[in-house]
Amino acid sequence: MNNIRSIRLAITLGQALSLGLIVLPLLFGVAYAENPLPLRPDVGSAGDARESNPEAADRMEAVDFGQVKVSGELGRRIALTVDGNLLKIDLDKDFLAPFIGGTYTGNKDPLGLFIGVGKTLDGMVLLAASTGDEKLLARKNHVADTLIKSQKSDGYIGLYPPEKRTWKVWDLHEQAYIITALVDDYRCFSSKESLTAASKLADYIIKRWPTKPVPWVGIIREYMAEIGLNDSFLLLYETTHDQRYLEFAAKELGTAEFDMKLQIPPPKDPKYVDHPYTYLSHCLAQLELYRLRPDEKLLAPTRRAVEFMTAKDAMAITGGVGNHNDTWTDDQDGQGGLGELCSTAYQIFVFDSLLRLQGDSLYGDLIERNLYNAAFAAQSPDGRKLKFHVPFEGVRPYFGLDSYCCPGNFRRLMGHLPKLIYYRAGNGLAVNLYTDSQVTLGGLAGTTVTIHQETDYPSTGRVTLHVEPQQAAAFPLLLRIPRWCSQASASVNGQPLAAEIKPGEFLKIDRKWQHGDSIVLELPMPWRFVAGRKLQAGRVAVMRGPVVYTLVDLVRRPLGDIGDMPGQSRVHGIDPKRLVLLQDTAELVKDDSVRPGGTACRIKADLDKAGEGRLTFLLQEFPHPGGVSSYFQLSNPKAAVKDELLSGTPATR
Repeated sequence: MNNIRSIRLAITLGQALSLGLIVLPLLFGVAYAENPLPLRPDVGSAGDARESNPEAADRMEAVDFGQVKVSGELGRRIALTVDGNLLKIDLDKDFLAPFIGGTYTGNKDPLGLFIGVGKTLDGMVLLAASTGDEKLLARKNHVADTLIKSQKSDGYIGLYPPEKRTWKVWDLHEQAYIITALVDDYRCFSSKESLTAASKLADYIIKRWPTKPVPWVGIIREYMAEIGLNDSFLLLYETTHDQRYLEFAAKELGTAEFDMKLQIPPPKDPKYVDHPYTYLSHCLAQLELYRLRPDEKLLAPTRRAVEFMTAKDAMAITGGVGNHNDTWTDDQDGQGGLGELCSTAYQIFVFDSLLRLQGDSLYGDLIERNLYNAAFAAQSPDGRKLKFHVPFEGVRPYFGLDSYCCPGNFRRLMGHLPKLIYYRAGNGLAVNLYTDSQVTLGGLAGTTVTIHQETDYPSTGRVTLHVEPQQAAAFPLLLRIPRWCSQASASVNGQPLAAEIKPGEFLKIDRKWQHGDSIVLELPMPWRFVAGRKLQAGRVAVMRGPVVYTLVDLVRRPLGDIGDMPGQSRVHGIDPKRLVLLQDTAELVKDDSVRPGGTACRIKADLDKAGEGRLTFLLQEFPHPGGVSSYFQLSNPKAAVKDELLSGTPATR
């Protein structure tokens, strides 16, 4: 078991020593490398490789679920997922029935049956571990127990009769996440029954592998039909130390050799070529394999994907990627299939893995951009409904099912949230996300330290950290300074820090801490008018902090089912493309329509060309379910700034 998976239960120092692992503290400077590419070839391994190559260790490590308590906006999103969704969905009818001989009510995919029960179960496991919610725990146990009881004597868990098992498209995809969820159930709740069932299912797949037809799949590629399988086998290996699972993932599943080139297919291509979710899931597995068996070539696909997203226009202003049948694209088209929720979740998983591997704050900035826009916009205000895609232009319909791929991966992402806030960083602690929360860490400079974070972020950029060591101790605290913030300041116990604070780095505060010490971090949030690219050239997106602001259609309500097709919408009869914003009139106002204590931008505009600002509009936070347009003309185009996450330079306005 390795201390490398942020979506897993991180092991403590004592557990690591009991397992014979060597935990190597790393020393940090004021900041980590500013340039994320190329990925460092000398970091990122675990297990035996740590002994033979000390520099293979991650620069940051995940913090145990039990050590973090989350409130604030991130805690509210978690609560919406639990109370508004997971405690209300019909698990027996929509998820479990087909596994025990009942009726399939899922998506009518012509390629094959898929429910995504493993994804939803995994989200339940992670959220039950972090929240301790007894009702959720009972539902989690019900799903796990039902799946285990449905397991055939040969190990099979699935939806098909014997003659169609394994090689019917999506069967392996379904089984991959069942394995992951059951292993996580063991890691989080010590369920031996879950681990035994996961191992039996994996053994069944290994036994079936020599019978794979050639060719196997038709209009999709094999690596898409196997999404999540290599990651599940690596997780099973890390938990059981059974070498067969590692070898199967590395060799038979092609994890060691995966090196698909990124290509942009023609629009509307039905073959789903270069699907971002598929690509990023393989990248995530390769990063885990790299930690076990350091090999530079394993980093090439991830390097390629990050470069495509951050330097070659594949990523939208919201953080979302993809379009045209959920394939990679770089045209900045904001409509239709942009921001498939599975892809958004896996972008964040990959960025988290890279943050731990490299310690580069860019990945924290990317996590934040995706969370507050592409991810949270997929969730209805009450948490009950979810969206499959999150375009920034046109209506965003809710998905018509609770099952299938995207809803399950969103639940997994919400389960992942507590582990994105704090990280162990060598002999200190790094703060990556700002939200009301508390973390308690043992073994920090020889003592146990509790840190309380107080903030209304992202409404304002004021963050207060209360440091409470059980006894006085010297260790560094690292605070992520977002690239969008060029005027950050900080003080300790009321005394301003003299050190230079640079955007795009971790601010390191290394001192002897006493109980009652406090840090106040100020991250000013001026309005930014971020220049559009390609199809959005000549227009700007309005941003403040990590949040994109959108124009809401108050006439057409995007509350239909999956059959509603996103399209051009007009706000109060006006085409948003005609609006010319007067940037100097932007005014911050309170707006609770998206979240309690939220914000909006009141701004004046004209039609077609700049004038006196005869129209006044309210731009609301991007997660607003009625958002239909996020790019506008600007009265002074010279006021536009580059997207700091793409250019690598901090915003200057």
